[in-house]
Amino acid sequence: MLKESNRIEFKEKLNDKLEKEIVAFLNNQEGGILYIGIDDNGNPVKNENLDEIQLKAADQIKNNILPSPLGLFDIVIEEINNISIMKILLIV
Repeated sequence: MLKESNRIEFKEKLNDKLEKEIVAFLNNQEGGILYIGIDDNGNPVKNENLDEIQLKAADQIKNNILPSPLGLFDIVIEEINNISIMKILLIV
């Protein structure tokens, strides 16, 4: 089971604080991982239209953070307990 730490953050749904979380991880010399679709207890939560959420997250990161973090993040879809979740990897 996954647990939150200074390098791992869980969000049940994409929210307006995404950019703040991304910048915090980018300012950490070790980077981090932000999971969308996992509750505070580490359990996967089903989100409808995950492909749409993935595109929206990528747009928020690319268009709302300066200087541009292009090349410093990757967004992938994973399955945990047969539930698809989104994983944003931040590499510094």
